[in-house]
Amino acid sequence: MFNSLSDRLTATFKNLRGKGRLTEADVDATVREIRRALLDADVAVPVVREFTGRVRERALGAEVSGALNPSQQIVKIVNEELVEILGGETRRIRMAKTGPTVIMLAGLQGAGKTTLAGKLAKWMKAQGHSPILVACDLQRPNAVTQLQVVGKRAGVPVFAPHPGATSELEHPAGDPVAVARAGVEEARQKLHDVVIVDTAGRLGVDADMMEQARQIRRAIVPNEVLFVIDSMIGQDAVNTATAFDEGVNFTGIVLSKLDGDARGGAALSVSSVTGKPVMFASTGESLDDFELFHPDRMASRILDMGDVLSLIEQAEKSWDKEEAARMAKKFADQEDFTLDDFLAQMQQIRKMGSMKKMLMMMPGAQNIRQQLEQFDEREIDRVEAIVRSMTPHERVAPKIINGSRRARIARGSGVHVSEVNGLLERFAQAQKMMKKMAQGGGMPGMPGMPGMGAGGARKGGKNAPKKKARSGNPAKAAQELREAEARRAAGTKAVPTGAAFGQQSGDFDPSELNLPKGFDKFLGGK
Repeated sequence: MFNSLSDRLTATFKNLRGKGRLTEADVDATVREIRRALLDADVAVPVVREFTGRVRERALGAEVSGALNPSQQIVKIVNEELVEILGGETRRIRMAKTGPTVIMLAGLQGAGKTTLAGKLAKWMKAQGHSPILVACDLQRPNAVTQLQVVGKRAGVPVFAPHPGATSELEHPAGDPVAVARAGVEEARQKLHDVVIVDTAGRLGVDADMMEQARQIRRAIVPNEVLFVIDSMIGQDAVNTATAFDEGVNFTGIVLSKLDGDARGGAALSVSSVTGKPVMFASTGESLDDFELFHPDRMASRILDMGDVLSLIEQAEKSWDKEEAARMAKKFADQEDFTLDDFLAQMQQIRKMGSMKKMLMMMPGAQNIRQQLEQFDEREIDRVEAIVRSMTPHERVAPKIINGSRRARIARGSGVHVSEVNGLLERFAQAQKMMKKMAQGGGMPGMPGMPGMGAGGARKGGKNAPKKKARSGNPAKAAQELREAEARRAAGTKAVPTGAAFGQQSGDFDPSELNLPKGFDKFLGGK
């Protein structure tokens, strides 16, 4: 959604790198580029004017002029101001102290209210609540049926006493206000602690729709009124949000279709203009593509600083703890990493959702966005097909997979032999890395880890101590050999091993070494 804006802002900040001091002209040029980037992203003009004004004022102040790195201070200021216009702090649903918590959804037709009702219900269910959906959209054809299908997919009951309209020409049966009131009563009797009311939308803001929404609000007295807005509607988002705020006085905003390719100005405008916080964001078509909106994390994504916290939360939510414990025990016992383990790890990653979305949460992901866009999400499916085409013995001992076996596996999984070869090569690399980590409790190549010689030098590596080369002159080489034998015959002490500093206790006198004055006492000399 924010790719274009992120690219423009990142390019703007690159021009400030390496400058030890920023002049007023530098600040003005930077603010001008930020203004253009925001306007190109369809952010409302009043919001852009206010945002750039605050950035310029702070950039010309003492916090930048006295900073050791002015360019990073500018990025910090822009990040803080982005967090501010996105709502400041994370806002969660206010739960009712007694009785069910009533949540009313409002918005234009086509904004995605009905699907979002199912997403919100599934999210609330995952939080330990018992939600129920109430179908009050009796005007749009088959809206009730759609909510029932969504509710079934989410595993949440739907209260729908009236079927609603089935065509544009049919007059809807039933009163939406009465349905909403009955839905709350149904939740109270069936002991549901959350009621999500899906109301009707229109193709444009009109008086009849707004009056119906006001009547429903008065009838059920909701704890939250969430305004669902399409993130792709651009500049008109401000006018629509203002009209709904005046009509139903919503308490929070939900951004739908945040995974689209539009410029995303609505997300940066609506909260600032209405003063109401963005509470949730819909990021895909699946019911699981729904998340709590964190202004600070979204600002970090826009500035290409990543969103590692959301990535960690997503991993914790979907990761199988039993599988993680099994792999940890396998590491502790130094057992071989097999293709079955490799497949299990790939399936765990797939449970986390889209690989593209996860990788885009990493810092600096905008620099490789084109490569990420070309990534094929079906690659994990092909890996699974290849591994499942192997025999159980082949998965445990992949070294036995010769040419004929690879051809059989390729036919069984519907891929080319080259893809089987590529998978086996990647697995061999992963197996080596896992083995080294299991043996040393960490990554290879670090001081004190396996494969390292004394002093942290890898045996045979470039940091290992080099032996003195013998001269190529035969006479000189013979002389060096005689001198070495003479030293050994004279009883020159070699340094024993096995104690601190490589010395045995009792047979070492520090005075024999050419050490700084007083250092022999530190080593235990007399």
